[in-house]
Amino acid sequence: MFELSPLIVFIIFAGAILFSGLRVLQEYERGVVFRLGRLVGARGPGLVFIIPGIERMMKVSLRIVTTDVPPQDVVTRDNVSIIVNAVILFRVVDPVKAINTVESYLESTFQYAQTTLRSVLGAAELDEVLSERETLNKRVQEILDLHTEPWGIKVTAVEIKQVDLPKEMQRAMATQAEAERQRRGKVIAAAGEAQAAAKLVEAAAMIADHPAALQLRYLQTLQEIASEHNSTTIFPIPIDLVRPFLQPPQKTLPTPRPQKEPEATA
Repeated sequence: MFELSPLIVFIIFAGAILFSGLRVLQEYERGVVFRLGRLVGARGPGLVFIIPGIERMMKVSLRIVTTDVPPQDVVTRDNVSIIVNAVILFRVVDPVKAINTVESYLESTFQYAQTTLRSVLGAAELDEVLSERETLNKRVQEILDLHTEPWGIKVTAVEIKQVDLPKEMQRAMATQAEAERQRRGKVIAAAGEAQAAAKLVEAAAMIADHPAALQLRYLQTLQEIASEHNSTTIFPIPIDLVRPFLQPPQKTLPTPRPQKEPEATA
């Protein structure tokens, strides 16, 4: 019967131990190694060896993580209750800090993002929340990035996805928007009337300086009327016949009576 020598058994056992200590890390992964509870450092990517039973490795992904912040009830500075949800993008830049500093960097970043979003939007008015989202997004990102930097986390972007308003506020804003559109329409109409009146004044002054222009305009109007299908026939009248009626009447001074000479007395 064939028996294995102790040397072969030792080689097989040592090979199994060495093989069990091999790890493969992807290009976007890093391994934080602890040796008997003490931090050794980060390893990877590629083929990594850890001592079985002595060293322990925790994988950390360096890719960007996208986290949805659930709808949050926020009361703005002007006492309007709104519901806001957002999305946060962050990534690990220091895997050692992400593992050794905070218990769960994913949960910590997620929870802190909720509180920061409520505090920043609560300090703004409703008009700012609706019209200045880019500014609020940048403010939330700066605050998050400042507090997550000691954890080895970099917040790359914060975007407010949706802002839900109460129905009463929606009706009030719709009424305000309709009134604003009517105001703009009236202002535009008034500006058009003012421009038209100014052009009419210029045209009147030009016709007063050049009387022949009135006759040309008269002939042009006749041509425009004749181009349509009208049942009325218009006979043009020379402009000289109506010119006396267009000019203002001139006042005539009364003719002085001759005075009688006084009779001579004898």
